[in-house]
Amino acid sequence: MRPVGRFQVMATLQAARACALGYSIEEAKSFGLNRAIFYAAAKRGFKHLRRPTKLTLPKWKLIRKFPKEDIEKIEKSFSIEKIGDEMAYCVKIKDKKFFVIGDEIQTPEEFKKQIESRFQGKFEEAWKEALEIVKSYDKGVLLSQRYFFEVVYKPRRDELAKKWSEMVK
Repeated sequence: MRPVGRFQVMATLQAARACALGYSIEEAKSFGLNRAIFYAAAKRGFKHLRRPTKLTLPKWKLIRKFPKEDIEKIEKSFSIEKIGDEMAYCVKIKDKKFFVIGDEIQTPEEFKKQIESRFQGKFEEAWKEALEIVKSYDKGVLLSQRYFFEVVYKPRRDELAKKWSEMVK
């Protein structure tokens, strides 16, 4: 099994951040995965991501994931969500906000597949630790993209990746 890496650490801490700021667990996981993808893309220069002006998901992707009657509502709900000084594209599905990057909706199922699976059944332990870490900071730090990255994530990313990888051995 592959170890827990920075990508999983970022997604978990960002999800905990969103949860601490009042988002539901499903929305928080969507946001966490979205931000991890965003930072990974930023590191690579955004080479493969398009900036949509409207929801540009190929119909077949929506058809595979959502009932036909929901697709039009999902497309019409496309908007920009502000989290502090940070913005992200999102759609509403059954009154919950799910974040979008490129042509993909980040769902809790995708979070489970890309993030939780790396923890081999021990995600809850890491999740509790991430919530404790995030809740120990002032709300102003959580509302700032820069401060969150510099103060919360960056100083402990490698430490958490190592600790969480050891936890799942």
